[in-house]
Amino acid sequence: MKIALIGYGKMGKMIEQIAIERGHEIVSIIDIDNQEDFESEAFRSADVAIEFTAPHVAYGNYLKAWKAGVKVVSGSTGWLKEHGDDVRRACEKEGKTLFWASNFSVGVAIFSAVSKYLARIMNNFPQYDVSMEEVHHIHKLDHPSGTAITLAEGVIGELDRKDSWKVGTVQNPDGSVDGNKENASNELRIDSIRRGEVPGIHSITYNSEADQITITHDAHSRQGFALGAVLAAEYTKDHQGLLTTDDLFKF
Repeated sequence: MKIALIGYGKMGKMIEQIAIERGHEIVSIIDIDNQEDFESEAFRSADVAIEFTAPHVAYGNYLKAWKAGVKVVSGSTGWLKEHGDDVRRACEKEGKTLFWASNFSVGVAIFSAVSKYLARIMNNFPQYDVSMEEVHHIHKLDHPSGTAITLAEGVIGELDRKDSWKVGTVQNPDGSVDGNKENASNELRIDSIRRGEVPGIHSITYNSEADQITITHDAHSRQGFALGAVLAAEYTKDHQGLLTTDDLFKF
């Protein structure tokens, strides 16, 4: 398979390595200093472009790739609120293809399935209130993380007593804390911590007067995300529309 990379930071380089190890060819690498390569024959020859950049440029990258006739796999977050309707329309009515996930880790996909199952069980135990905490490296600008939001929406979809999520506390890299731990009974609070070089830790906690149940996914490195992105590209080559990890991983 021919793959183009959009974004060549730590994640892009790791995706490149894994893709080559799996027998794929990297035909184009586009970063901030060679945007004109979206118009190149090399980029147009790609079966799929894998995009890991920043929230303010991701949607524009999708448009450029689609204009070149290239399907996109993207792990960029933070664009959904502003451009989500446009992307859905492009994929559902205009024949474009985007495989998007806030997190491509196989472990996170399994964790999400377990979380949804636990939420269904907790419908029978209203004494437990649920909250979330996500921890990431100091370079991550958005909060809560896209993964935390996706996990929260999964819980809300299964747990009758919650119908929305809200930002709780945010611990900044300098140790200062913004926000508070107050939330209405129908809201799932997400607390965020930014420290060190943590790849990503997501915890979902059910707490009652009697006890507490916590499930956690702790990423050891970005390798799992990169492998998942390549697996998604392999799937996307032969599929179309707006695709997610629910299409790739059948639990």
